[in-house]
Amino acid sequence: MVKKWRLLIDVNDCYWNMAMDEAMLLLKDKGVIPNTVRLYVIRPSAVTIGYFQKLKEAVNLEYVTANNIPVVRRITGGGSVYHDEFGEVTYCVVSDISEFPGDVEDSYRKICGALVKAIEKLGLKAEFKPVNDVIVNGKKVSGSAQARKSKALMQHGTLMYDTDLQVLARVLRVPREKLKAHGVASIFERVTTLSRELGRKVRREEVVDALVKSFEKELDIRLVRSNYLREERKLAEELVKKYRSREWLYKR
Repeated sequence: MVKKWRLLIDVNDCYWNMAMDEAMLLLKDKGVIPNTVRLYVIRPSAVTIGYFQKLKEAVNLEYVTANNIPVVRRITGGGSVYHDEFGEVTYCVVSDISEFPGDVEDSYRKICGALVKAIEKLGLKAEFKPVNDVIVNGKKVSGSAQARKSKALMQHGTLMYDTDLQVLARVLRVPREKLKAHGVASIFERVTTLSRELGRKVRREEVVDALVKSFEKELDIRLVRSNYLREERKLAEELVKKYRSREWLYKR
C-alpha cells in the first residue's frame, strides 16, 4: 500500500520560510506532524546563507543593502543561495529518519533523485552529483542541505528554473578557489537554469507539477495537499523572531 505524505505549497518571505522549516523539523522529531513535502517560493527574492558561513564572505553586502534584498541565515550548512521569486522553487522534505535508511549521502541521493526526475520530465538530462548537487550539462541547477534530530530529518534545497543569473552573480561572493576547484573561471560556467538550458521560458506551475509527480514516484508515496497545523504556525511565529534578528544573521 502506497504511503500518504502531506503536501504543502506556500509563498512567503525568507524569515518565515526558514522558521517554518525548522519548526517542522522540531515537531517531526516529537512525532507531532506527518511526513511532508513542502514546496515554496521566497517572496521577495532573498539570500540564504549556510549556518557556518561568515556573512561578509558569503554575500555582497553593499549590493543587497542598496537593492533591499533580505538575507537570512539557515540552520543547515552549505553555501549561500539566491532565491529568485520569479525563477526558483525551494523544496523541503521533513520525515522520520527511518524513511531513509543508509548514510547521509544515501538520503541526499534519494531525495535529490526526485529533482532529477522532475528535470527529466521537463526535457533535460539531469544527474545527482554527491554530496548534494544536481547538475544539467555539467552546471548546477540545484543545491541541497540537511539538518537532523534524533528521529527526524529535514532536507531543503533549490531548483533554479529561470533565476536571474546576473543578479545572482552580483549578490553572492563565490571564492575563486571554489570556482577553480570546479574547473571554471566564473559563476556563469558553474550554475545554470532550466530555461537557459532548454532555450525557452519555463513556468513555475510546470516546475511545481513536475516536482509533485517526481517526489511521488521517487519516494513511492502519494502526496495529499493540506494545510499547516496550528502547532506549526505557532512555533514558526516564535522562531521567526530569531531569523529576523541581527544576532542570528551576524552569528559568524
